[in-house]
Parts: sequence; C-alpha cells; structure tokens
Amino acid sequence: MMKVVILAGGLGTRISEQSHLKPKPMIEIGGWPILWHIMKYYSEFGFHEFVICLGYKQYVVKEFFADYFLHRSDVTFDLANNQMEVHNNTSEPWKVTLVDTGLYTMTGGRVKRIQPYIGNEPFMLTYGDGVCNVDLDSLVKFHESHGKTATITTVNIGQQKGVLDIAPDNTIRSFREKSANDGAVINGGFMVLNPEIFDYLKDDTTVFEQEPMQRLAAEGQLMSFYHDGFWQCMDTQREMKKLEDLWQLGQAPWKIWK
Repeated sequence: MMKVVILAGGLGTRISEQSHLKPKPMIEIGGWPILWHIMKYYSEFGFHEFVICLGYKQYVVKEFFADYFLHRSDVTFDLANNQMEVHNNTSEPWKVTLVDTGLYTMTGGRVKRIQPYIGNEPFMLTYGDGVCNVDLDSLVKFHESHGKTATITTVNIGQQKGVLDIAPDNTIRSFREKSANDGAVINGGFMVLNPEIFDYLKDDTTVFEQEPMQRLAAEGQLMSFYHDGFWQCMDTQREMKKLEDLWQLGQAPWKIWK
C-alpha cells in the first residue's frame, strides 16, 4: 500500500487560541488530536504507513506517539522494578515516521524533504487539519487510471459570510445566507502523487499550492477527483467547535471505524 504523507508542521496562526500551546494537528476533537482522526480514516482503507512532516512544536507530536500506549491502553507501573505492563493493547497497526522538515519551511519544501522516506513510488498527501469522508479506494483507482502526475480531491465550499448584492451607490439590494453553491471548487487535500512530483519541488521556499500546482496544470498533469460529500478543515475556533459538536452527537461523517 502507498505511504501517506501528512503536512503537520505549520504555525496554525489562524487558530492561535489553541496553537500557541500545540501544533494545529494536535488540537483535539473528542479528546483525540485531529491528526489521529485523519490517520484512523486512512487506516480503515488499509493505509497504515505514515510519514508526518513536522516543524512547529514538533516534540508534542513525537511525545504523543512515543507515549501512545499511555493514551490508548490501561497500564500498570511497577515502580520498584522499573517495569510497565500494557493491558488490553488497542494500538493500531501503524508505522509512523516523524520527520523534522524545518520550522519555517513551506509546504512544497516539506514534501521535498521527505523524499528519502518515499523513494520512487506513488504516495498519498494530505493536510493535518482536515477531515472528510472521501472514498479513498475510488480516489486511488482514478489516479491509477489516468496516469498523470497528480490527483487532488476537490471540494465545493460556501462563502464564509452572507451574500450581498450591492448597487453602485453602495445600497444593499439583496441579502441572503450563503449556500453550498456559492463556493469555488478548492483543493481539499487527500491527494495522490507520483514520484515525479519531486521534480517540481525546488527547496524550502517552494509553496506546493503555487508554482508546482500551476506548472502541473499547465502541463496537463493535474487531475481533479471531485468529492461532494463531507469535508471540513479546522482553521478557526468556530470550525473546531463544529467538528467537536458532530463528534459528540455521534454524527461525525469521517468516523468510519468501530
């Protein structure tokens, strides 16, 4: 199975109420980091090997996995003999490689830095702050069918505010609440990339979503896999609360595991 690369090194400045304490992918939904939710989702499709691009407060992520049994299982500490016994081990079949990709490295630079861990094979790539219910099996099949370098999952998101029709004299002629049809189609992450992608990435200053994507598009090497189901990133406190509410209500569309 392909390796899954997750971008988890950014500063998360737009949700600074939380991210001054921990990297954004470690902000919790239902008591578990959103990074964990993303990994659980991939794992349900049989993707168990992860390469996580770290930067800001990387030790928080490393400590989470180093102490994974403490998070997931009951444990007995025999202090006199300096032993730890793990009970009812419920850990996942994951192999997780945590890579320091630099504090201020841009997204493309982070992907470039993990090239030695990928080798010459296709891989998945997504962001460490978004969940969805895309069919990953269909995504991979689509990618393999067209033979192009890159496939990105595209989603339609609405405007963030109500929609106004404003006359030239600044009179508001109409106002309505946003609808799902107002939004542009955007890159929702959950990408599949062939190893040729590394040729499009120069150095730490490369922003994956800019020059590399533009070049891929110009060369006809960028394909869209449209997803019209659930998708939500966590850029703000409001979006975090939305995800938390869905989880607490038992209505989280991305929770496909038992």
